[in-house]
Amino acid sequence: TGMRHSYGKPNGTCARVRIGQILLSMRTKEGYVPQALEALRRAKMKFPGRQIVVMSKYWGFTDILRSQYEALRDAGKLQQRGIHVKLITPKGKITQRNLMA
Repeated sequence: TGMRHSYGKPNGTCARVRIGQILLSMRTKEGYVPQALEALRRAKMKFPGRQIVVMSKYWGFTDILRSQYEALRDAGKLQQRGIHVKLITPKGKITQRNLMA
C-alpha cells in the first residue's frame, strides 16, 4: 500500500477489517488441536494490532454445536454436503429419509 508513484496512484492492496471480524478460520481433527493453535498463534504475529485465537463451539464450518453433532450424526439426521452438513427436518415430500426425522 502507499503512494509510491507520481500523481497519487495506489501501490499494492489491503483489506479493511472491522473490530471483531474473523480473519482466519481453520478446521482440524481433535488430535491436531495443539499444533493448530500454535500455528494460529504464530500467524497472528504477522497482522498489525491485537489478535486473539478462539476455539469455536460449533463442529467444523457447520452451525451445529459440538455437543449435538455426534448425537445427530449417529441418529442419521444429518446430510453431508462437502465441508458442511444439512439437518434433515420432517418437512416437504414424504421420503424414507425424512420419514423418521
